[in-house]
Amino acid sequence: MQGFLDYAFYLIASFFAVAVVLTLHEFAHAFVAYKCGDLTPKIYGRLSLNPLKHFDILGLCLFAVAGFGWAKPVPINPNNFRHYRSGLALTALAGVVCNYLTAFLFYPLFLLAGMLPGGWGAQLAADFTGYLYAYSVTFFVFNLIPLPPLDGWRVVEAVNRRRGRAFRWIQRNGYYILIALIALHFVMTLLRRYLGGAAADVFLYCDPLGMLFEYVVWYVGWPIRALWGLVF
Repeated sequence: MQGFLDYAFYLIASFFAVAVVLTLHEFAHAFVAYKCGDLTPKIYGRLSLNPLKHFDILGLCLFAVAGFGWAKPVPINPNNFRHYRSGLALTALAGVVCNYLTAFLFYPLFLLAGMLPGGWGAQLAADFTGYLYAYSVTFFVFNLIPLPPLDGWRVVEAVNRRRGRAFRWIQRNGYYILIALIALHFVMTLLRRYLGGAAADVFLYCDPLGMLFEYVVWYVGWPIRALWGLVF
Protein backbone atom coordinates (compact mmCIF):
# COMPACT_ATOMS: atom_id res chain seq x y z
CA MET A 1 0.00 0.00 0.00
CA GLN A 2 2.78 2.41 0.92
CA GLY A 3 4.54 1.71 -2.39
CA PHE A 4 1.33 2.50 -4.29
CA LEU A 5 0.89 5.77 -2.38
CA ASP A 6 4.49 6.78 -3.02
CA TYR A 7 4.02 6.16 -6.74
CA ALA A 8 0.73 8.06 -6.76
CA PHE A 9 2.38 11.02 -5.02
CA TYR A 10 5.18 10.88 -7.57
CA LEU A 11 2.77 10.99 -10.52
CA ILE A 12 0.67 13.82 -9.07
CA ALA A 13 3.64 15.91 -8.00
CA SER A 14 5.50 15.26 -11.26
CA PHE A 15 2.57 16.16 -13.50
CA PHE A 16 1.76 19.45 -11.76
CA ALA A 17 5.43 20.40 -11.52
CA VAL A 18 5.78 19.79 -15.26
CA ALA A 19 2.72 21.94 -15.92
CA VAL A 20 4.19 24.84 -13.94
CA VAL A 21 7.71 24.61 -15.39
CA LEU A 22 6.59 24.26 -19.01
CA THR A 23 4.05 27.06 -18.71
CA LEU A 24 6.50 29.52 -17.22
CA HIS A 25 9.09 28.63 -19.86
CA GLU A 26 6.76 29.19 -22.80
CA PHE A 27 5.14 32.27 -21.30
CA ALA A 28 8.61 33.82 -20.96
CA HIS A 29 9.22 33.27 -24.69
CA ALA A 30 5.88 34.80 -25.59
CA PHE A 31 6.26 37.76 -23.22
CA VAL A 32 9.76 38.72 -24.40
CA ALA A 33 8.79 38.35 -28.08
CA TYR A 34 5.78 40.59 -27.45
CA LYS A 35 7.93 43.17 -25.68
CA CYS A 36 10.40 43.10 -28.58
CA GLY A 37 7.62 44.12 -30.95
CA ASP A 38 6.11 40.85 -32.23
CA LEU A 39 2.37 40.43 -31.67
CA THR A 40 2.31 36.86 -33.04
CA PRO A 41 2.37 35.07 -29.63
CA LYS A 42 -0.58 37.18 -28.46
CA ILE A 43 -2.52 36.55 -31.68
CA TYR A 44 -2.07 32.79 -31.25
CA GLY A 45 -3.08 32.89 -27.58
CA ARG A 46 0.36 32.03 -26.22
CA LEU A 47 0.75 35.14 -24.10
CA SER A 48 -0.96 33.18 -21.34
CA LEU A 49 -0.28 31.35 -18.08
CA ASN A 50 -2.86 28.72 -18.99
CA PRO A 51 -0.92 25.42 -19.26
CA LEU A 52 -3.35 24.04 -21.86
CA LYS A 53 -2.17 26.71 -24.30
CA HIS A 54 1.39 25.36 -24.23
CA PHE A 55 1.22 21.57 -23.87
CA ASP A 56 2.73 19.26 -26.45
CA ILE A 57 1.47 15.74 -25.66
CA LEU A 58 4.70 13.86 -26.47
CA GLY A 59 6.92 16.42 -24.73
CA LEU A 60 4.64 16.49 -21.69
CA CYS A 61 4.60 12.70 -21.32
CA LEU A 62 8.38 12.51 -21.65
CA PHE A 63 8.81 15.28 -19.10
CA ALA A 64 6.49 13.64 -16.56
CA VAL A 65 8.08 10.20 -16.97
CA ALA A 66 11.71 10.93 -17.79
CA GLY A 67 12.25 14.40 -16.33
CA PHE A 68 12.84 16.19 -19.63
CA GLY A 69 10.75 17.13 -22.61
CA TRP A 70 9.30 20.15 -24.39
CA ALA A 71 6.18 22.20 -25.00
CA LYS A 72 4.71 23.55 -28.23
CA PRO A 73 7.13 26.15 -29.62
CA VAL A 74 5.81 29.69 -29.34
CA PRO A 75 5.10 31.03 -32.86
CA ILE A 76 7.03 34.20 -33.61
CA ASN A 77 7.75 36.36 -36.62
CA PRO A 78 11.27 37.78 -36.22
CA ASN A 79 10.58 40.33 -38.96
CA ASN A 80 8.29 42.11 -36.48
CA PHE A 81 11.09 42.64 -33.94
CA ARG A 82 12.26 46.20 -33.56
CA HIS A 83 15.84 44.86 -33.63
CA TYR A 84 15.96 41.58 -35.50
CA ARG A 85 18.98 39.78 -34.05
CA SER A 86 18.73 41.02 -30.48
CA GLY A 87 14.98 40.30 -30.46
CA LEU A 88 15.55 36.78 -31.75
CA ALA A 89 18.33 36.07 -29.25
CA LEU A 90 16.44 37.52 -26.27
CA THR A 91 13.31 35.57 -27.16
CA ALA A 92 15.32 32.35 -27.54
CA LEU A 93 17.02 32.79 -24.17
CA ALA A 94 13.94 33.96 -22.28
CA GLY A 95 12.65 30.47 -21.50
CA VAL A 96 15.88 29.05 -20.07
CA VAL A 97 16.62 32.22 -18.12
CA CYS A 98 13.13 32.02 -16.62
CA ASN A 99 13.74 28.36 -15.71
CA TYR A 100 16.97 29.16 -13.88
CA LEU A 101 15.46 32.09 -12.00
CA THR A 102 12.43 30.05 -10.94
CA ALA A 103 14.71 27.17 -9.90
CA PHE A 104 16.38 29.67 -7.56
CA LEU A 105 12.95 30.51 -6.09
CA PHE A 106 11.69 26.92 -5.93
CA TYR A 107 14.67 25.48 -4.07
CA PRO A 108 13.99 27.23 -0.72
CA LEU A 109 10.35 26.10 -0.98
CA PHE A 110 11.65 22.54 -1.25
CA LEU A 111 13.83 23.04 1.83
CA LEU A 112 10.90 24.49 3.76
CA ALA A 113 8.62 21.64 2.68
CA GLY A 114 11.17 19.21 4.08
CA MET A 115 10.71 20.82 7.50
CA LEU A 116 6.96 20.18 7.64
CA PRO A 117 5.61 17.59 10.10
CA GLY A 118 5.25 14.10 8.64
CA GLY A 119 2.15 13.02 6.75
CA TRP A 120 0.78 12.70 3.25
CA GLY A 121 0.45 16.44 2.80
CA ALA A 122 4.06 17.03 3.79
CA GLN A 123 5.27 14.29 1.47
CA LEU A 124 3.28 15.65 -1.45
CA ALA A 125 4.54 19.20 -0.78
CA ALA A 126 8.14 17.98 -0.60
CA ASP A 127 7.76 15.96 -3.81
CA PHE A 128 6.07 18.81 -5.68
CA THR A 129 8.57 21.50 -4.72
CA GLY A 130 11.48 19.13 -5.27
CA TYR A 131 10.29 18.39 -8.80
CA LEU A 132 9.71 22.09 -9.45
CA TYR A 133 13.38 22.73 -8.71
CA ALA A 134 14.75 19.62 -10.44
CA TYR A 135 12.68 20.03 -13.61
CA SER A 136 13.52 23.73 -13.85
CA VAL A 137 17.27 23.02 -13.81
CA THR A 138 16.92 20.01 -16.12
CA PHE A 139 14.80 22.00 -18.58
CA PHE A 140 17.36 24.81 -18.49
CA VAL A 141 20.18 22.45 -19.50
CA PHE A 142 18.16 20.32 -21.94
CA ASN A 143 16.83 23.31 -23.87
CA LEU A 144 20.30 24.72 -24.45
CA ILE A 145 21.20 21.73 -26.64
CA PRO A 146 21.74 23.28 -30.12
CA LEU A 147 19.23 21.08 -31.96
CA PRO A 148 15.79 22.06 -33.28
CA PRO A 149 13.20 22.55 -31.87
CA LEU A 150 15.10 23.48 -28.68
CA ASP A 151 16.08 26.98 -27.59
CA GLY A 152 19.78 26.33 -28.11
CA TRP A 153 19.09 26.08 -31.83
CA ARG A 154 17.19 29.36 -31.80
CA VAL A 155 20.25 31.00 -30.25
CA VAL A 156 22.41 29.52 -33.03
CA GLU A 157 19.98 30.93 -35.60
CA ALA A 158 20.13 34.34 -33.95
CA VAL A 159 23.92 34.65 -33.86
CA ASN A 160 24.83 32.74 -37.02
CA ARG A 161 24.93 34.94 -40.09
CA ARG A 162 25.83 32.09 -42.43
CA ARG A 163 23.49 29.34 -43.57
CA GLY A 164 25.97 26.78 -44.83
CA ARG A 165 25.48 23.11 -45.65
CA ALA A 166 26.02 21.92 -42.07
CA PHE A 167 23.53 24.48 -40.73
CA ARG A 168 20.85 23.45 -43.23
CA TRP A 169 21.48 19.74 -42.56
CA ILE A 170 20.99 20.17 -38.80
CA GLN A 171 17.95 22.35 -39.45
CA ARG A 172 16.37 19.53 -41.49
CA ASN A 173 17.45 16.59 -39.33
CA GLY A 174 17.98 18.01 -35.85
CA TYR A 175 14.56 16.91 -34.60
CA TYR A 176 15.26 13.30 -35.59
CA ILE A 177 18.71 13.44 -33.97
CA LEU A 178 17.06 14.65 -30.78
CA ILE A 179 14.49 11.84 -30.82
CA ALA A 180 17.31 9.32 -31.43
CA LEU A 181 19.25 10.70 -28.45
CA ILE A 182 16.15 10.43 -26.25
CA ALA A 183 15.53 6.84 -27.40
CA LEU A 184 19.17 5.96 -26.73
CA HIS A 185 18.92 7.51 -23.28
CA PHE A 186 15.81 5.47 -22.53
CA VAL A 187 17.49 2.19 -23.56
CA MET A 188 20.75 2.95 -21.73
CA THR A 189 18.81 3.90 -18.59
CA LEU A 190 16.99 0.55 -18.63
CA LEU A 191 20.26 -1.33 -19.10
CA ARG A 192 21.92 0.58 -16.26
CA ARG A 193 18.97 -0.07 -13.98
CA TYR A 194 18.77 -3.81 -14.58
CA LEU A 195 22.45 -4.70 -15.03
CA GLY A 196 24.00 -2.41 -12.43
CA GLY A 197 27.60 -2.68 -11.24
CA ALA A 198 30.49 -1.68 -13.47
CA ALA A 199 28.27 -2.13 -16.54
CA ALA A 200 26.18 0.83 -15.41
CA ASP A 201 29.14 3.18 -15.87
CA VAL A 202 29.87 1.77 -19.32
CA PHE A 203 26.30 2.37 -20.46
CA LEU A 204 26.35 5.87 -18.98
CA TYR A 205 29.35 6.76 -21.15
CA CYS A 206 27.39 5.52 -24.19
CA ASP A 207 24.54 7.88 -23.35
CA PRO A 208 25.17 11.57 -24.23
CA LEU A 209 21.94 12.77 -22.58
CA GLY A 210 22.65 10.63 -19.53
CA MET A 211 26.06 12.24 -19.16
CA LEU A 212 24.45 15.65 -19.56
CA PHE A 213 21.88 14.98 -16.82
CA GLU A 214 24.31 13.14 -14.55
CA TYR A 215 26.97 15.84 -14.44
CA VAL A 216 25.99 19.10 -16.14
CA VAL A 217 22.62 19.44 -14.37
CA TRP A 218 24.26 18.83 -11.00
CA TYR A 219 26.93 21.49 -11.57
CA VAL A 220 24.47 24.00 -13.04
CA GLY A 221 22.29 23.67 -9.93
CA TRP A 222 25.24 23.91 -7.53
CA PRO A 223 25.26 27.76 -7.23
CA ILE A 224 21.56 27.70 -6.28
CA ARG A 225 22.07 25.02 -3.63
CA ALA A 226 25.18 26.72 -2.32
CA LEU A 227 23.59 30.16 -1.99
CA TRP A 228 20.48 28.87 -0.23
CA GLY A 229 22.69 26.62 1.89
CA LEU A 230 23.99 29.80 3.52
CA VAL A 231 20.47 30.56 4.71
CA PHE A 232 19.13 27.14 5.70
